[in-house]
Amino acid sequence: MQPKKPFLKVLNNQTENHIPCWFMRQAGRYLPEYRALREEAGGFLNMVYNPENASEITLQPIRRFKMDAAILFSDILVVPQALGQKLEFLAGEGPKLNKVSNEKDLKILDVKNIDNILSPVYETIKLTRQKLTDEGFDQTALIGFAGSPWTVATYMVEGGGSKTYENVKSWAYGNPETFQKLIDILVSSTTHYLIKQIEAGVEAIQLFDSWSGVLDEDNFNKWVIVPTAQIVANVREKYPNIPIIGFPRGAGTMSKNYAEKTGITVIGLDFTMPLDWARDNLQNIMPVQGNLDPVTLLTGGEALKTAAIHILDSLSDKPFVFNLGHGVIKETPPEHVEQLVNIIRNYKK
Repeated sequence: MQPKKPFLKVLNNQTENHIPCWFMRQAGRYLPEYRALREEAGGFLNMVYNPENASEITLQPIRRFKMDAAILFSDILVVPQALGQKLEFLAGEGPKLNKVSNEKDLKILDVKNIDNILSPVYETIKLTRQKLTDEGFDQTALIGFAGSPWTVATYMVEGGGSKTYENVKSWAYGNPETFQKLIDILVSSTTHYLIKQIEAGVEAIQLFDSWSGVLDEDNFNKWVIVPTAQIVANVREKYPNIPIIGFPRGAGTMSKNYAEKTGITVIGLDFTMPLDWARDNLQNIMPVQGNLDPVTLLTGGEALKTAAIHILDSLSDKPFVFNLGHGVIKETPPEHVEQLVNIIRNYKK
């Protein structure tokens, strides 16, 4: 059966006169209603694991801007937390985890019990699907997501964000056999998590590989392409028609190999990706999604209009979803998001 929602039609490789859009981190800190709820909830993870709060946050940008897809409000690091790794979000510092540094540390990770932690996320999905219907957003799709194994592993091994990735790369390069055990755990747990999201009601999923661009070609193939392909195959074994968006941020020309070998449905483009190259090398393989620089959205005005029109002119002839090339910056005025949505809605080639 052919999908009817514009976003899902494009993911199904159909060209739409109506260019669908959604934005990474569209539900978040740039919205005053989000900040008010976070203050009331008392912390980020308190919101993630409260289905009422998480559903409300998922819907906030849909009510304001009428995007074509809502993305589940959660975080890629709920998977390592569910596996047993300690996670906290410190104000102004981002996520902090107890480091997993070697094969011995893998003993704390338990795939069998992740649903004990993640069941509120599945409830959020069910609640959000119902609210989308109840509030008249029948044409708005719901996206679930997870981090890809390489990116999640970087946080687990580094204990948070990193500029050099020296710990995770040293382990992956110096002892690939034991590092593979961590990747295998993440492939298994991520597969399970995504299947449970689909069963709860998401209509598409996105795999975020935010740090894929820190690897050379051989290691990109080993730690990005192969695990992603395994997850896609595992999910498709149970749900063969679910659209899967892959976002290999920073991959550059390696994106072509990623698109051809992972089995994804759609590829997300970061804002460094040349549009002509993406059109000629990726969009002839599958639909593409992207790729406005979030700083351009932060800037607004003529700079935003010029950049958005250039993307639309370059990619709208074939199946295309308008998005950012990374997440909305927290200082972005909501009026600029409204401006961008209006540019996309009013676009005519």
